[in-house]
Amino acid sequence: MNHIFKEGTDLNSYTLLLLHGTGGSENDLLPLAEEYDADANILSVRGNVSENGMNRFFKRLQEGVFDIEDLKFRTQELNEFLDTAAEQYDFNRRKVIAVGYSNGANIAGSLLFHYNDALAGAILHHPMVPLREISLPNLSGIPVFIGAGTNDPICPPEESTELNDLLTDSGAEVMLHWESYGHQLTAPEVEAASKWFEENKNRLK
Repeated sequence: MNHIFKEGTDLNSYTLLLLHGTGGSENDLLPLAEEYDADANILSVRGNVSENGMNRFFKRLQEGVFDIEDLKFRTQELNEFLDTAAEQYDFNRRKVIAVGYSNGANIAGSLLFHYNDALAGAILHHPMVPLREISLPNLSGIPVFIGAGTNDPICPPEESTELNDLLTDSGAEVMLHWESYGHQLTAPEVEAASKWFEENKNRLK
């Protein structure tokens, strides 16, 4: 997978896995990594799917309707890529924290839904429930931040609440943060996520 890796001050500390939204690239979320922790290792990945020239992490049938089989395949693909990247760059595979926006948050959510050891934590900006009718693994102790919009036209509030409940019921420690700016990622939401990360990062080192 096309990607950028930037070594931080400690390879054995956590690595921020950056996952862009639809139409983005591996450069999009680099400023977020600087905001959350300028000293962290960074692995920023470009989605392998092209939708009318727009990069995505998995296919969809229409807006809000995911191609579930492709989602499952791409989730496994990303998880295997993380294993390979950890060997290549010698970062700690057990300390990967996803930072995803929209489509990137959805593939990060799918990692949590499929594997109990893929991520040590996650910051999910405007995610949807990646898939239903699946038994989630034991996510006990995994911290997750969900940034949601009360008037998000792409990801309705019900989606955010359901995702919060599903992750919480599986043991994750979820903070659900609300803003009222639709689907866009705003400075107040980033500030809230940054504060949450500062409060949780020491347990992930």
